[in-house]
Amino acid sequence: MPPARIILAPIPRTAPTAMTDTLDHTGDSAPAALPPLPDRLSVDPRSPYHLAAACEHDIGIRFNGKERNDVEEYCISEGWIRVPAGKTVDRKGNPLTIRIKGKVEPYYR
Repeated sequence: MPPARIILAPIPRTAPTAMTDTLDHTGDSAPAALPPLPDRLSVDPRSPYHLAAACEHDIGIRFNGKERNDVEEYCISEGWIRVPAGKTVDRKGNPLTIRIKGKVEPYYR
């Protein structure tokens, strides 16, 4: 029996628009206001400290003067971040984390 053939239908194309057509120069729409960063924030949706409105935006963490990209959770008032401990995972596939103390400075990128 010969292998089945897949036939792709052509994709309907619209007329190309000029690059300036997509930009709004009228000033009517103001940029969306960023929510204030909370004292404690987690990227895990099961955590009580998960704030979906803040996690939709790109957040940077400066820890002891160095930028960290692997932060799972932070707390400004207690001065700690939670980061994964290497590639180790628990039996459910979640990364094992360690808590490191220091100066925490979150910001929007």
